[in-house]
Amino acid sequence: MKRSRVIERSLSMKTLQFREAICEAMSEEMRKDESIYLMGEEVAEYNGAYKASKGMLDEFGAKRVIDTPISELGFAGVAIGSTMTGNRPIVEFMTFNFSLVGIDQIINNAAKIRQMSGGQINCPIVFRGPTASAGQLAATHSQAFESWYANTPGLKVVVPSNPADAKGLLKSAIRDDDPVIFMESEQMYGDKGEVPEGEYLIPLGVADIKRKGNDVTIVSFGKIIKEAYKAAEELAKDGIECEIIDLRTVRPMDHDAILESVKKTNRLVILEEAWPFGNVATEITYQVQSQAFDYLDAPIVKINTADTPAPYSPVLLKEWLPNSDDVIKAVKKVLYID
Repeated sequence: MKRSRVIERSLSMKTLQFREAICEAMSEEMRKDESIYLMGEEVAEYNGAYKASKGMLDEFGAKRVIDTPISELGFAGVAIGSTMTGNRPIVEFMTFNFSLVGIDQIINNAAKIRQMSGGQINCPIVFRGPTASAGQLAATHSQAFESWYANTPGLKVVVPSNPADAKGLLKSAIRDDDPVIFMESEQMYGDKGEVPEGEYLIPLGVADIKRKGNDVTIVSFGKIIKEAYKAAEELAKDGIECEIIDLRTVRPMDHDAILESVKKTNRLVILEEAWPFGNVATEITYQVQSQAFDYLDAPIVKINTADTPAPYSPVLLKEWLPNSDDVIKAVKKVLYID
């Protein structure tokens, strides 16, 4: 599989918050293509619920940055219908928990238009907004739906973990001629990181090795990957070098990157902020055992949330979420270290 272009340090870099990288990506693409517009709850007058569309109403006007009623089913349907008349909408959900109200439009219309029209009609649309937990928001506002949407043929699913990836991937998603589910995190909007000046794209479907190592492969994505970084730093003190792969795109998945790493390290730990039954980690486990079984020196370990709705209590929430200690224990388990 084609590897992504490395962002060279010789390029001019700037520091942006995650929300600013998202805003830049949308604005740059909207300046180039008048068929692109943004719609969602509070994206215009309020500059976005998380300020990810700050200043866009002033620049592009109310016909291209559109505040909607609180009706995900309605505005998702309007946006999908508009793709059939030549538009390329970006739909912001205040959280993907609320996308469940409009999921019929996404699953039964956006994902199926191309096939059901015999390839005559495509659906270039991006549905974006935060996924998974964001602190004490309780059970109905703390759910990760990456595996739900990735289970649907016709949809692409992207989950960036830092500002530079977010910008490059979102620009590619906006240019894609198929529907893309672009999942962010409320707890990452304020994260700062270096982002290249000027034009750059990151292709969908290409994972990135964030840390090289020879002892064990850790695969993760989204905000929970930070726990893998913490664990890797601690394990390095004991001479254990972890290779960390950031999937970036859940579907299409970069199986080759995972398999190449596992063939080198012979061990695999998967960290995912999702319920343990039938998730992204489950799919990775199947692919690795079916294509690289003879390279494994230990059973694969996957780390997920507890198999319950997210608790409101901060004490229980801390236990419910995976953390760096869980990663350290998993790595030592596959290395047969007591």
